[in-house]
Amino acid sequence: MLKHIVMWKLKEFAEDKGKIENAKEIKSKLENLKGKINEIQVIEVGININDSVQSYDVVLYSEFKDEDALERYQKHPEHVKVGEFIGKVREDRVVADYMV
Repeated sequence: MLKHIVMWKLKEFAEDKGKIENAKEIKSKLENLKGKINEIQVIEVGININDSVQSYDVVLYSEFKDEDALERYQKHPEHVKVGEFIGKVREDRVVADYMV
């Protein structure tokens, strides 16, 4: 099993919305992929409540069968659309993928 974790720092204001509204939209868009992309085994999106300077605003935790499944997910048109939105509202991104 492959675990895929991504965290984003969001811009204070982007796409005519504040950070909190964009965080909620990211959460909704990503969680809605579960029914559209078969490769997703588990998906969970959290909005940070810690206001530390070091913290990130949104975190994605997801699980896939293997690296090939993750790659198919990342190239899926529905995921690409969500990624385009996130790209417009994010300031920074970190990612970790690991097998268990």
